[in-house]
Amino acid sequence: MAGYLASEDVTATIERGAATAPVLKPTPKKPTPSGKRGGFLRSSNGKKAVMAVTGAAMVLFLILHMLGNLKIFLGKDSFNEYAEALRTLLEPLAPYRTVLTILEAGLVVAVVLHMWAAISLARRAHHARPVKYVAKKSQAKGYTTHIMRWGGLTIVLFLVWHLLDLSFGVVNPKGYDSAPADRMIAGFDLSRWWVTLFYVVAVVMVGLHLRHGIWSMFQTLGWATRFKALRPVAALVSAVLVIGFLAPPLAVTFGVIK
Repeated sequence: MAGYLASEDVTATIERGAATAPVLKPTPKKPTPSGKRGGFLRSSNGKKAVMAVTGAAMVLFLILHMLGNLKIFLGKDSFNEYAEALRTLLEPLAPYRTVLTILEAGLVVAVVLHMWAAISLARRAHHARPVKYVAKKSQAKGYTTHIMRWGGLTIVLFLVWHLLDLSFGVVNPKGYDSAPADRMIAGFDLSRWWVTLFYVVAVVMVGLHLRHGIWSMFQTLGWATRFKALRPVAALVSAVLVIGFLAPPLAVTFGVIK
């Protein structure tokens, strides 16, 4: 009997303890990276979007810049007027060269963001596949990888030289105070053939980079399989830009423009 009462006391104590025990709340889950600020830009889709937008902006700039450069064939006065129009955009509302400086700064930002997105995507792809495939890469894929990597570096170096030479006149024989047409003619004079050669290599790299970039954009949008003609379109746009950019310096070097 005593053992039975003791057992009832123990049971009652356990029940009272269970009733009064604190209820443990579930631990809240940590927010996922996509919920953090700037999560979209950290994602692969966000980086691809950055590459697409900045790439489109740079292609538009190249087209307009090429059309402006071709004005040298209409005469030095026409080219100088075009260059002066760029520097006096929105005058007198904006001070001299303000709009052009903003556009140049925007172009630099676009180039930096484009490179950041490209490098980030390449690193992510590498980390996602830490063990290399046993099979060797195809020759075409390896060629494309080298073009995009070293071509991008060549383009950046070329942009720096191009600005120092024709925009600011730091390394140009005529200097900054000369007319833009005179700087172009002096910059690509036959005596500076190595500058023209560097220009040709850089522009060809730009063309190859563009062809691959435009075609990749079509693939990302899902147009590549639906519209087979887009591959030659990418090649055509790149070829037109290459020819348009090479025509003025080669014409100066070989004495067509004096």
